[in-house]
Amino acid sequence: MAEPVGPRLYSCCNCRNHVSLHDDVVSKAFQIAEFAVVLYKGRHGRAFLFSHAMNIDVGPKEDRQLMTGLHTVADIYCRDCREVLGWKYVRAYEETQKYKEGKFIFEKSKIVKENW
Repeated sequence: MAEPVGPRLYSCCNCRNHVSLHDDVVSKAFQIAEFAVVLYKGRHGRAFLFSHAMNIDVGPKEDRQLMTGLHTVADIYCRDCREVLGWKYVRAYEETQKYKEGKFIFEKSKIVKENW
């Protein structure tokens, strides 16, 4: 049996574009329960917090009320297929949430493992 070559990665579930390294996982214990008003559809399910991301585009910043309080976030998109994969934490308003600033949430259902 051949061993995988290269680092363990996560890729876009839609087009397999590499979006982050396994070594950049900060936490796999995130639960999404985000319900916003009218124009934004609710999200739910498991998510991973990453320190870095690649091959993504970052959308406009907006304030969102999440389970852990008010945050300024920006949706992140796969650079190849434009699938929304999660969001980037731009600002946390509560002191206990500041560790998330600059980090990325990828919805578990939107990414797949590569080279495992």
